[in-house]
Amino acid sequence: MSKVRLIDIAKQTGVSSVTVHNALAGNKGVSEELRMRIVETAEKMGYEPVSSGKKKDEGTGEFRKIGVLIAENYLAQYSTYYWKMYQELSLIATEKRCYTTVEVLKKEAEKRTFELPQIVRNNSIEGLIIIGEIDKRYVRMLRMELEMPVIFLDFYDKEIAKDAVIADNFYGMYQMTEMLFERGIHEIGFIGSIYATSSIMDRYCGFMKSMMEHKKTVPAEWVIEDRDAVGQVGFDLPNCLPKAFVCNCDLVAGMTVAKLNERGLRVPEDVSVIGYDNYLYPGFADMKITTYEVNMRAMTKVAVDKMLKQLRNPKKQGTLEIVSGHIVWKNSVKAKID
Repeated sequence: MSKVRLIDIAKQTGVSSVTVHNALAGNKGVSEELRMRIVETAEKMGYEPVSSGKKKDEGTGEFRKIGVLIAENYLAQYSTYYWKMYQELSLIATEKRCYTTVEVLKKEAEKRTFELPQIVRNNSIEGLIIIGEIDKRYVRMLRMELEMPVIFLDFYDKEIAKDAVIADNFYGMYQMTEMLFERGIHEIGFIGSIYATSSIMDRYCGFMKSMMEHKKTVPAEWVIEDRDAVGQVGFDLPNCLPKAFVCNCDLVAGMTVAKLNERGLRVPEDVSVIGYDNYLYPGFADMKITTYEVNMRAMTKVAVDKMLKQLRNPKKQGTLEIVSGHIVWKNSVKAKID
């Protein structure tokens, strides 16, 4: 008999997998009536959460309680990528006998007051997973104040955030840029605020590795900042354009296509555009942008596994895990130029 999955319970009860997860994990946002209906359905179907290789987590039979922290600026307009990552993480966590509780880190707390998250202050969690890069001063404060494991997802720093899981930003973008050269496209610009996050920095470095190997220089006006100091995305294109733009994410790539179209230019006939993440933002039409898909499910699984290992062995040395993705071919890159 095959195992009952969250999606099976979701189909039976007419709700989403995330709602099933929240109901079974005891999270907020689900009415008591719906929670009881989901729990009863799960029991009737014989649902059993999957352990992480040990019976009932070292024989205790208890669920682990993991907190998840996401900075407020990542949940602003357009920036729903990290919310999708949390949903993936919460589903993985449930399968591995873990409750997850998410908290939004307010800008005031992150940048000025440096208050501990509420989920930490009320002693409701055993470990903390931070999704996305946050202020390093806040990270240092957490490391000084907390006596629990902290795992960093999509952010790494060799001094303060060693136990981390990141996408292969460097070689992913290197491969994407090489793909342009293989098609005879040599005049290439980069769109992304290089110092905004370590992910954008790594993607820029991968882009530059390819450019340097081909002995190409990049004019200053072709390296374009795409966001302001608080993370609000917005930028202008230069008057003199390259033959292609390498964009640090699909949101920026989509905005680039729109800006080119406003000038009467066609993509990819006049200018090629590539993105990163393979994440289509709600409200944006699918522009079929060639991109590098981040393996979000694999990243979240590794993060949860790391947390469980740290909970079982707190003295375990933190390590960096890099998860590779793959190129997704769509319609925004011009065919090979003779």
